[in-house]
Amino acid sequence: MHRSAPRLSRILACAAVPVMLVAVGCSSDSGSDGKKSAGSSSSGTAGPKPSEPTVEPAKFTDLPDPCASIGKKTIEDLVPDAKKKGGTAGGSTDLSVRSSCSWNGLDDQGVKGSQYRWMDVGFTRFDSDQSLGSGAKRATADYTKQVTKAKESEGAEKVATEPAAGIGDEATLVTYGLSKTDEDFVYATVVARTGNVVVTLTYNGAGYAGAKTPSSGDIVKGAQKAVKEAVAAVEKTAADSEDASSAGGDAKGDATDGSEDTKKDRADAKGDAGSEDSPKSKAKS
Repeated sequence: MHRSAPRLSRILACAAVPVMLVAVGCSSDSGSDGKKSAGSSSSGTAGPKPSEPTVEPAKFTDLPDPCASIGKKTIEDLVPDAKKKGGTAGGSTDLSVRSSCSWNGLDDQGVKGSQYRWMDVGFTRFDSDQSLGSGAKRATADYTKQVTKAKESEGAEKVATEPAAGIGDEATLVTYGLSKTDEDFVYATVVARTGNVVVTLTYNGAGYAGAKTPSSGDIVKGAQKAVKEAVAAVEKTAADSEDASSAGGDAKGDATDGSEDTKKDRADAKGDAGSEDSPKSKAKS
């Protein structure tokens, strides 16, 4: 009896060992699966992709008529006896992107000789592009390019540049002399940028048959007056376009309001026809 008691205790202890191992094993596997599941869940979730910055919309979507961008009175003053008062338009595949116009004339002053004048105005508009940048940024790059081009005009002498204040967002005046057809020409080119549009105006003159060469001051003054009108024409074209769009929207709204009023009148008429006081109901009775 005393020997069997220790033996029974050893048997029960050994029998309990596999049960504990199984329990530990299950607990370990469960923990491993939990970690794998958590890891799988976190790695499968993709974070949001950073969005690209949107470029600023272009300020201007159209260009003015180049030959109407400078007032008739200004043309008469700066280009006396112009061959074509309305100007000669330059070729373009898209007038909303690029356009130009020029005037020239020879004012015969009899024994005092003749005064020749020539003026050209050009417009270039740049749209905003996600890959190329905003219209204003692209126009700024072209503005710099046009200033350099004017400074490097073939045969130009005594080239000088200076900022032209009060014209668009930025403007540069380039002046120089040029000898051709045995005469001395005085040139003034103003390159201006307003928003996403670049305006380039060149004005020059010379005296023929003994006439006095025009002063640089007069040529510069004329060029600045004309380019201010050209820049203003860009902004006026945009304003006119906005007014037209607004008027179209108002007209559409008025038409809608009128339609609603008509529907209401018809409904009221129908209600009156069905009422006891209407002539139609009295006729039936």
